[in-house]
Amino acid sequence: MHWAALLAVAALLGPAAAWAPSAEEELHFKVWMLQNNRQYGPDEYPRRLRIFLDNKRQIEEHNAGNHSFQMSLNQFSDLTFAEFKKLYLWSEPQNCSATKGNFLRSSGPYPDTIDWRKKGNFVTPVKNQAEQQLVDCAQAFNNHGCSGGLPSQAFEYILYNKGLMGEDSYPYRAKNGTCKFQPEKAIAFVKDVVNITQYDEDGMVEAVGKHNPVSFAFEVTSNFMHYRRGVYSNPRCQHTPDKVNHAVLAVGYGEENGTPYWIVKNSWGPLWGMDGYFLIERGKNMCGLAACASYPVPQV
Repeated sequence: MHWAALLAVAALLGPAAAWAPSAEEELHFKVWMLQNNRQYGPDEYPRRLRIFLDNKRQIEEHNAGNHSFQMSLNQFSDLTFAEFKKLYLWSEPQNCSATKGNFLRSSGPYPDTIDWRKKGNFVTPVKNQAEQQLVDCAQAFNNHGCSGGLPSQAFEYILYNKGLMGEDSYPYRAKNGTCKFQPEKAIAFVKDVVNITQYDEDGMVEAVGKHNPVSFAFEVTSNFMHYRRGVYSNPRCQHTPDKVNHAVLAVGYGEENGTPYWIVKNSWGPLWGMDGYFLIERGKNMCGLAACASYPVPQV
């Protein structure tokens, strides 16, 4: 057949006909589907398979290079990053209230390393974070419901609202709703909110080293979605408060092979990363992590 005729046939068949996974690739995907309780209809299956294999290729290419962290397949591996962003990251630009903080620095020493997970009941177990009261009720504090909200503003809402209900009495519904706060069912209370001055990462170190874990926001980019272990670092992410799209909790810090890092609790469940945690390079405002940091002083 003439080459022009071959091109015409290929055009009629469409791009899907030119691509076919190997039996080994398809088996790998089906095993992943079983492990992650996924089911697809006949129209969705080929698309999810293609996305999965593209993610798998990117992970293998990354791990073959010289990087400070490794990636792996996980529960998000059938999603494009655009889909992942829509489901798990903030879509609205955030207006950090902590540009000038009220955290008072001191001259006293603090430890070279610390891990609050090892100091008693300071850190709760990793879970998929879901707090419907903040989605429904905290808009007056510059939170955006399902489109995101900074920890500092959530803490300020709890402070002025005089309490936060538990997830059992105010269950998560994953969509914006009307506020149904019942004061008599509040179980968490905030006495004060401490904001660390914008970009003062040394202040964050002092706060975690001498006081307690600290919440911060940062920009998640596509290679973080499949983080597995090691010290995360990204030369291409942004460093300003208007670009942050995810909130996490610094529970400690340390150093590995000369690279200082934060120990961070994530909210995507215990199967992601290092049992739900990750390490991220410290001292460079990596991905904007020092742009908006804060912690609540609980009312006991």
